[in-house]
Amino acid sequence: MRSDNIKNSIQTRIVGLISGLILNAFGNGLCISANMGSGLWTASAVNLNKWLGWNTGLLLFIIGVINAITNQFLIKRFDGKRLVGEVLYVLFFSYFVNIFTDLLNMVGVPSLPIVIRAILSCLGVAFFCVAISLYQRANIVMHPNDDTTNILRFLYLKGNSTAAQIIDFIPPIIIIIVAGLAVHNVYSVNVGTIFSFIFNGILIASADKFIWPSLKHNFKAQVD
Repeated sequence: MRSDNIKNSIQTRIVGLISGLILNAFGNGLCISANMGSGLWTASAVNLNKWLGWNTGLLLFIIGVINAITNQFLIKRFDGKRLVGEVLYVLFFSYFVNIFTDLLNMVGVPSLPIVIRAILSCLGVAFFCVAISLYQRANIVMHPNDDTTNILRFLYLKGNSTAAQIIDFIPPIIIIIVAGLAVHNVYSVNVGTIFSFIFNGILIASADKFIWPSLKHNFKAQVD
């Protein structure tokens, strides 16, 4: 008999992972191309880039690796498969974000009127929130930032996705503030970022209910 923690077949979960990965990359690419703000973690990397001069992609990778290591402490055990999978996800995800960003730039998204770009940026946030819902529920491998919210949600916060998302936002907000004080300016924080901060948790929870509801949360709360 299947464990109660496993609610979908592996084939269904793989489809959830792949569709979530592609939609996540597209949503982030849309936010970047529209240039009207994006998620807080991306904004934190941009601001670190302005402060330290390091490549933004490298900073996103470093942040992802740090998150992946943090997750090992949150689950209170070493899970090598989880750690390697999350690091590989960061590499794979970054590649597709670049592809979608280039394509959207080619079709002229950056030159659209500011109001249209603001709407597209918010739409990009909505896309990657749906994506997060999909591959969190599939629970095969995910971006380490999103795994953090998944772990917080089910191991520490009794399933509250909004509270988990807010807690996960605290580190990038601190980074943005510190970097902003250092360079006397704040970058990559705009309409899309505010929309993301307010609605991320709500959109993820709503997607859990209304987008492919038969894909259940295949999350193992047992840590041994």
